[in-house]
Formats: sequence, C-alpha cells, structure tokens
Amino acid sequence: MKGSFSRVWLPLIALSLICPATWAATPHRAPHRPPVVRDEKPKPDFAAEKTQEHPIPFLLGTNPSTYKPLPRQDVLITHATVLDGAGHRFDDADVLSRDGKIIAVGQHLDGGNARVIDARGRWVTPGLIDPHSHDGTYSMPLTSIDSDSSDVSELSSPIAADTWIEHAINTQDASFLYALQGGVTTLQILPGSTPQIGGRAVTLHSIPATSVAAMKFPDAPTGLKMSCGENAKGYYGGKGMKPNSRQGEMANFRDIFSQAEAYRDQWNHYHADPHGPPPSRDLKLDTLAAVLDGDLRVNIHCYRADDMAEMQALATEFDFKIIAFHHTVEGYKNPDLFTKTGTCAIVWPDWWGFKMEANDGIRENAAILDAAGACVTVHSDSPVIGQRLNIEAAKAAAAGRHMGLPEPPEHIIKWITSNPAKVLGLEDKIGTLAPGYNADIVIWSGDPFSIYTKADTVMIDGAIAYDRQDPAYQPLSDFQLGRKAGVVQ
Repeated sequence: MKGSFSRVWLPLIALSLICPATWAATPHRAPHRPPVVRDEKPKPDFAAEKTQEHPIPFLLGTNPSTYKPLPRQDVLITHATVLDGAGHRFDDADVLSRDGKIIAVGQHLDGGNARVIDARGRWVTPGLIDPHSHDGTYSMPLTSIDSDSSDVSELSSPIAADTWIEHAINTQDASFLYALQGGVTTLQILPGSTPQIGGRAVTLHSIPATSVAAMKFPDAPTGLKMSCGENAKGYYGGKGMKPNSRQGEMANFRDIFSQAEAYRDQWNHYHADPHGPPPSRDLKLDTLAAVLDGDLRVNIHCYRADDMAEMQALATEFDFKIIAFHHTVEGYKNPDLFTKTGTCAIVWPDWWGFKMEANDGIRENAAILDAAGACVTVHSDSPVIGQRLNIEAAKAAAAGRHMGLPEPPEHIIKWITSNPAKVLGLEDKIGTLAPGYNADIVIWSGDPFSIYTKADTVMIDGAIAYDRQDPAYQPLSDFQLGRKAGVVQ
C-alpha cells in the first residue's frame, strides 16, 4: 500500500504544485486589464447630437407634404420684358423652363420641342411670394359667421407654441385661387397674433387641393409666429389674466424660454447617455427648443420701434435669430436694427392708424428701410390685399420716389419675390428667374406695377396653374361654383 501511494499520489501531488506556475507562464492567459475608473464616463458630444440614432423630437410632425406639380410641359417664353427678381431687367428676352426648372434667361434661346408663348409687349417676373397670409383660416367671403368660426388663433393661452396652423386650414378657401390670379405662387400661412406665441407656420402653393398636405411646399423650413404689443395684453388682460402690460408679456417670454433651455438640456443629456426613461414630451417646449436650436424661423408681429428693440433684446438674451418683423409700421425709425441683424422688415405701404401702437406709420417706410440696406418685403395679412401684392409694392415704391428715393422696377420686384423667399428660407429655390430655380413664373399683361396690369399666365413648378384667357386653367373652389369664373373679389 505504501508503495502504491508513492507510485500514484506522489506524482499527482507534484503535478498539482507545478501546474499553477505552468498556467501562469502560458501565452493563452487573458491579458492584464487595468482597473475600471467608474467616474470617467464619455463626455456628451452635443455638437453631434443630431446625427445620433435618437432623433431630437423638437421638429417632429405628422403631416408631410404630398404635393405633386400640376401637369406640366416645357415652355419657352419669348420677346418679354423680364425682371429676374435678382435686380436685373432684360428687354426683348426669352425664358426657357424644362422639367419644372428654369434653364436659361437670355435672347434667341432654342427651346427644342418646348411650347412657345409669345410675350411680346408683356412682362415676366418670378411668381410672387406672400410671407404673411391667413388664407384658409379667415376664409372668404369674410362675414360675421366666418369671423366667429375662425381658427386663426388658439386663444386658450398666451403661449400657444404647441399649435400648428396647418391643422386649421380650409383648403377650399377661395382666397388661395384669388391670390393665384394675382400672380402669387407661394404663401406663408401664419397663426393669428392674439397669443404671444401663436404657433407654427406653414408654406403652401396656391393650388386647388382637398388637403393641406397636397399644398405644402416640399421640404420648406417651418416658421414660428410670435407677437408683441397690444394684442395679447388687451385680450388676456381683459380676462383678468397675465399679461395685462408689456412688462407682463416680456416676463412670459423670458419664463417660457428659460423653461425651453432646461428642456433642451434634458433631451441633449438623454441623447448623449440614453439610459433610463427619456424626458417627458412637452409640445410647447418642443417648439421653443427648436427655436433655440435655430431650426424654426421666428416671425414677430411688431409695430413700434421700441417694441422691436425689446424683442431683439429677448432674442439676444436667449441666443436665437429673428427672421422678420411683420407689419413694422415704425421700422423707418430704426433701420440699423434690421441692417445689423439681417432681420427682414415686412411692411404694408399705407395701412396704419387702426390702433394706438400702429399710429405712427408713413408711406415712405419701405423706401427708407430699403435705402438703408435692409431686406424689405410687402405682405398682405388679409385675403383681399393678397390678390394685389404687386400694387402694394407699387404704392410703397411711389412714396419713395416722391421723397427722392427712386428705384426701378427690377429692384422693386425683389420686395415681392426674392426678399420674401429669404424670409421663408427658400431663396435658393424660388423668387428668382435663373438656371436651377423652380419655374414659378408670371406673364403680366404689362408693367406689373401698373394698376391696369393683370396676370395673364401663372406657372408653378413649370405647370400652368392659371391662364386668364383659358377657362381650363381657371380653377374654382366649392365656394365659387355658380359664380363667374375668373372674377377677382
């Protein structure tokens, strides 16, 4: 037995003593790992947040554009006086469009198989753009019943940042087609100005449709409507609510934008380190966080020069850009506000005096701002003016001429074409007749700044959307049935 122990167990015991040293020397052993330092988590990369797999929710919508161009053909317009919207005039010139785009502007162009329209004696411009319309929300004919049933403003709160005006548009509103007859091919529909933050805007084509999605300009940036001054304090103050003064309005603005900053930070931290449940969605703060990120284009209804300065101070405090002040009755008092910030001034030529904050308007407003180098544009704010934007621009230009600030038609046309395209963030697509731009074209019966001139033919994306001589191209809404086609109200 003793001999068996020696032969069997002693080698095993010796092997057990040797093996650990052998394993320690084997190259297959797992390499040494440094201790984990638990407090060295990766730093959030906010600059790259938008490319991460978790999308920022601030711009999410539920109603994408389904717009399809109307049936179109290639067109060569010949022998026209052309204002290209970029400041140039071409006499006896041609414009060629193909597949919905401008191909060339010049003389003696070869259109191939394109349809030829002889525009001898007539003028050609880009399609007009209305940067401030309420078409579809204050539907024509505007009666007391229509006013009572209007959806232009959500009045339950002065901060209606969670609302989208596209959810309230009646596409059967005849105003869209009257605007089309006046040469308007693109409109920004804004919420009303009673709330301080009225909600999100939408950009549409003036075409017949049964849904707003079918009118939506594809991939157009989204705007936001804000307002300052008498509307909010008068309405909500009259109900015993805040604000009832301008300082109350500013307090509301600073409070909601402070909340938006904190909300954006919560989402940014979550996207950088997506453990645990995401922050709760707040649709109002979604909108304002998008403003802070520069993803929504801020449009502010303001009349007085001091109000505009206060709103610019708010924008500076919270680091967002104001794209345009609308109405801008006292813009002429402080042109530097516009030239230093690049904010556009949107004006009426001769509409003021209807309330205290709109008392100090002058007809030369647009010309003074323009002469100072500001981006000036004319807007409608009403379904009636929206049919005659060219005449509104003509009135503003005439006032400037009378005070010694004459500008030629090739410059004035910018107020209703390329300048409002900047307001909409579409300056590389519309508002100019140049190669690569959308073929939104108006053929006028004469000088577009004459009261006697009418839009003969209106094209959108290369398709004829309206023709004054051809009933086949004079669309009607349900409200126009039984009435004489083509009558502008």
